[in-house]
Amino acid sequence: MNKPQSSATASRVSRSIHATRLFFRRQLWIWPIVAAVILGLSSYFVRGVVESEVKKNLAAELQTILNADVAALEIWLEGNKRSVTTIVSDPNVYEPIIELVELSRSPDLEPGDLLQSEAQKKLKVELHHWMMADDFRGYGLVTKDALFLAGDRPEVVGRSDLPIPDGLFDQVFAGKATVTRPFGSSLVLKTEDGTSRAGVPTMYAVAPVHDASGEIVAALGFRIQPDHDFTRILSVASAGETGETYAFDKSGLLISQSRFDDQLKQIGLLTDNDETRSILNLQLRNPEVDMTRGHRPAKRRSEQPLTKMAADAIAGNSGIDVDGYSDYRGVQVIGAWTWLSDYEFGVASEVDVAEAYRPLYVLRNAMGALLVLLALSAVAIFVFTVVVARLNKSARAAAMKAAVLGQYSLDEKIGEGGMGVVYRGHHAMLRRPTAIKLLNADHATEDDIARFEREVQLTGKLNHPNTIAIYDYGRTPEGVFYYAMEYLDGMDLDFLGDIHGPQPEGRVIHILEQICGSLAEAHYAGLIHRDIKPANIILNQRGGLHDVVKVLDFGLVKAMDSQANTAITMAGTIIGTPLYMAPEGIESPDEVDARSDLYAIGAVGYFLLTGKPLFDEGTITQICMKQVTELPALPSERAETEIDDDLEQIIMRCLAKNPAERYQTASELEEALQLCNAYNAWTREDARHWWSKHSTSGSIPTAAIKPGAGDTAKKTATAKEDTKAEVSPDETIMLANEEKGSEE
Repeated sequence: MNKPQSSATASRVSRSIHATRLFFRRQLWIWPIVAAVILGLSSYFVRGVVESEVKKNLAAELQTILNADVAALEIWLEGNKRSVTTIVSDPNVYEPIIELVELSRSPDLEPGDLLQSEAQKKLKVELHHWMMADDFRGYGLVTKDALFLAGDRPEVVGRSDLPIPDGLFDQVFAGKATVTRPFGSSLVLKTEDGTSRAGVPTMYAVAPVHDASGEIVAALGFRIQPDHDFTRILSVASAGETGETYAFDKSGLLISQSRFDDQLKQIGLLTDNDETRSILNLQLRNPEVDMTRGHRPAKRRSEQPLTKMAADAIAGNSGIDVDGYSDYRGVQVIGAWTWLSDYEFGVASEVDVAEAYRPLYVLRNAMGALLVLLALSAVAIFVFTVVVARLNKSARAAAMKAAVLGQYSLDEKIGEGGMGVVYRGHHAMLRRPTAIKLLNADHATEDDIARFEREVQLTGKLNHPNTIAIYDYGRTPEGVFYYAMEYLDGMDLDFLGDIHGPQPEGRVIHILEQICGSLAEAHYAGLIHRDIKPANIILNQRGGLHDVVKVLDFGLVKAMDSQANTAITMAGTIIGTPLYMAPEGIESPDEVDARSDLYAIGAVGYFLLTGKPLFDEGTITQICMKQVTELPALPSERAETEIDDDLEQIIMRCLAKNPAERYQTASELEEALQLCNAYNAWTREDARHWWSKHSTSGSIPTAAIKPGAGDTAKKTATAKEDTKAEVSPDETIMLANEEKGSEE
């Protein structure tokens, strides 16, 4: 009895489920209503989640800006310390300093003896050359007793009564070179506008001077104008319209320039005249009211507490606050800060709360409006569903017809992504194998289309046998852009190095020589590739020859004599692949030239010889910093086999940080390679034997194709378009702000 009843119940449940499924399948209009209900319920929980994520993102952004500014500042400070230490160690400088020290100890020292001494004159001449080289504005030589033994200002020589801020030279007389924090000069100095006055902000790079016994007998310092470098470095990276990064000393005194000087004069925190600036004239005190809105504080400035940020930093802490606190204007801000104990000042990055949380305020308002408009949204979603269904049907029909593009027949899809697709095909009449790259205009921006067309046009101008050949270009009635290029059945140098390891010197020379040939033509035509790397270089068998190089991906090429494509290539960002990018491509992306491509050739050669990139550890930001500041180890130190000195010297010359020290043209580099001892060590027979051996083993893939950033592809045809790294110059030596692309 129970079994038939259970069976009937199960049958009814099954029929109900089936009926419900059919109802939802046929009644498409019900889905928008379901979506609207779900959206209404979800919106209740979204707000808290979004606020939490926004705060996390803001905290990360502030910390990134602060870290980038501090890193850039520390590089600059260390550079100045190295410079002054080098100067002190120069015998032509050291000897007259010691003479002046000995003269100052003479019991018969008369006023003017120091100034009129031969050592003083000799020192002045020597230091003048160093000042010109390092852009220092003046110098001073002082003893522990504050006696000035020498200086660019004659009136200070022999004096020991000049006021020096407490503790300013403590580190120097403890044996460490340092750069002082900015302070007001007690001497009359010229300002930027040409006027002369005392109290002008200044700072010194100082190093100790030891006598023969090792005792510190004096300190040599060079004057630096804070406005030129110190403040400028801190002002490079900022968040939005109200973001700023500034420095302050242990009393809370601002020692860099505020971006709000005009506003500070309007609200009465600075004297309203042309000469007054915030540097050394404003303490970071909390007025406890927003003075920018016309409110006046109840307490005098001296009675107001330090801002939350300043108090915490001066205590030696680093921190971040995205909930909001009052800054020195009384404006609610969020910020990140740190204290540099070696230099006894702090650095903070802040942005107004109103600007930082503007998207969140918009979201809150939108959530309220969304709940009111749910009914209209349901209708809109329904209409959208119908339209999308029809568009999808049309798109599928168009895709079925896309088997022929003009004179080209599509044989096999070999790569697909969000922006487009790549097919292996052939010309209808010539039957020639062809790689055909399509860009779907429905999924691409105007910049994507412009870059796509530009890549075709620029590459089409080149006809060197080592540059990939473009056959044709067109656009389908459905709005799909495409171009046809030669089909390459080979491997890229990434695969060669990763799978087959370091290559023989002769083969590396043979490969680099062909790359030079391709780039020589491009450079002569006024074009810079900007993304030479192993993944963009294909090794092939062509026309009975082996190890034939093809240079690909001219999508980021730059015309040296034109600014017309600035918008397309996103000027002001770092364009290229960090592991193979020249230092100037990171520091000044808009100023790269043909020598930047030669740096990349050197990096490719380094990879082929060692099987390793120049720098193989770290994030994109760290690698960019290494490209700018570090010399890679010699290839012979990382390779498993010996490398001839002549080839190693060529590679390292290509990798010179200064473009002027590299080869100046691709042809010049090509000639240098031809003079190497190992130039003829790799023969055609060697290449033929290698390809025969590895082709038989089936270990050689065809060139991979990536139709767009983030796409996946089969390893079976030509023309790679790898993901590039595109990053802001304030994130490179200062490197550094945010990562906009992904490293391969």
